[in-house]
Amino acid sequence: MASKNIIADLNKGEKLTGTNYDIHKKMTFLLNEQELYEHLTTTMTKPPEGKVFEAWSKKDRCARFTLLSCMHDDLIGAYEHSPTAKEMWDQLRFDF
Repeated sequence: MASKNIIADLNKGEKLTGTNYDIHKKMTFLLNEQELYEHLTTTMTKPPEGKVFEAWSKKDRCARFTLLSCMHDDLIGAYEHSPTAKEMWDQLRFDF
C-alpha cells in the first residue's frame, strides 16, 4: 500500500519534461524504495517455462509504470512502448 501512496505523491510533484533530467535521481530513489532498481540495470530472457521469469516480468511492468508516472504527459507516448524498464531507462539516458 505504501508504494501506491508514493506513486500518488509523485504524480503531484515535478515530472520529467525533457529539460530537467536531474529528476532522474528522484526516479532512481523511488525505484530503489520499491525494490525495482535492478530492472534499470538488468534484463532477463524468457525461458521455456518458469515462474522466475513471470515474477521478474511483473516487477518490470511495475518499474515501467513507475518511470512513466514520473514523466510529463507529453513524453509518455515516446517511451510507453519500451519492452522493458531497462530499455526505457537507457533510451531516456540517451535522449537527455
